[in-house]
Amino acid sequence: MKKVSEELRYDGATLDQVHEMLADPAFREKVCDYQRVLRHTVQIESDGQGMTVTIDQVQAAKGIPSFARRVVGDEINIVQTEDWTSPAKGNIHVTIPGKPGEMSGTALLTEDPDGTTETVNLSVKVNIPLVGGKLEGLVADLLSKALRAEHEVGVEWLAGDR
Repeated sequence: MKKVSEELRYDGATLDQVHEMLADPAFREKVCDYQRVLRHTVQIESDGQGMTVTIDQVQAAKGIPSFARRVVGDEINIVQTEDWTSPAKGNIHVTIPGKPGEMSGTALLTEDPDGTTETVNLSVKVNIPLVGGKLEGLVADLLSKALRAEHEVGVEWLAGDR
């Protein structure tokens, strides 16, 4: 099992502003566009203090080692579900439909006088003999890159560049 841990800092933003951004379908779609996904759908359902976010995206399997391409094919379908129980805490679950393995963890927003930090901690587990560990590392790297891409778009978004 591999661990992914990212701290995404939003200087000058309140927790409510970051949560509002994460709850905006236009923001989530902009992140998908920034990552050049081939196809995507974004669904966000708010319920009082919390929300459920589902992002179903298909990415090209470019730059993926041949051993992994044999498992995933030319395209990778990734379904990310976030269950935010409050404006500050969400549970994240990521699956690759039809493929063995899962990624799960939490996102936590913490505010201080200078801004808000989103801390994301995920565990990656791929149940394939022999190449599972290699695939876990590959998936962990892809998740880290996706989180950093979301952060880059988020910094611009919060600065008013939409």
